Amino acid sequence: MNSTVAAVSSNGVYSFTKPNRDSVTLLAGLGVEGDVHAGVTVKHRSRVAQDPTQPNLRQVHLIHQELFTELGRAGFDVSPGDLGENITTEGIDLLGLPAGTLLHLGAEAVVEVTGLRNPCLQIDIFQDGLLKQVVGRAGDGTVVRKAGIMGVVRTGGVVRPGDVIKAVLPAEPHHRLERV
Repeated sequence: MNSTVAAVSSNGVYSFTKPNRDSVTLLAGLGVEGDVHAGVTVKHRSRVAQDPTQPNLRQVHLIHQELFTELGRAGFDVSPGDLGENITTEGIDLLGLPAGTLLHLGAEAVVEVTGLRNPCLQIDIFQDGLLKQVVGRAGDGTVVRKAGIMGVVRTGGVVRPGDVIKAVLPAEPHHRLERV
C-alpha cells in the first residue's frame, strides 16, 4: 500500500481541534504557516509555562488514519483534525518509525520525526474515555502512546490530501520514539 496524506489541518488560535484545509504550507524551521504551534521555540501552553526558550520539537503533529478506524470500533467518533493534528496519514506505521526519520510529503516538504505526542487530559474533555484508548500499557508495563508523532520542518513546501509520503530512515542504530 502506498503511504499518503489523508487530510491536512491547521488553526491560528488555540483550540483542541483543527479545521481541515485544502492544503497547508510547511515553513522550514517553523512548522505549519498560520498555525498556533508554529515557531522556533515551544508554543504548547504548558511547555511555555515551564520554559519558553525550549526548542519547538512539536512543529508538526501527524496522526495515522488507522487510529481513527480503531477508535471507531471502540465506539468513538474521531475524524482528521479532531485531535489537533496537522497531517493525517494513511498506510504508514508512524508509531514504528525511529527518531530522525525524514518524511517527504508531496513534491517538496520534509519533516524530521522528533518523537511521540504525549496526550493530555484535553482528549477526555473532547470525548470522555478517549484518553484510555490512546494511552495504555504494554504487557511489560511500559506506556504505549498512540496519539501520533511530532516533527520539525526541515524543508518547506505545500502539502495536500492525496500527496505521497516517502519515509527515509536515519543511519543505524535506530532509536525508538520517546515522548516530546
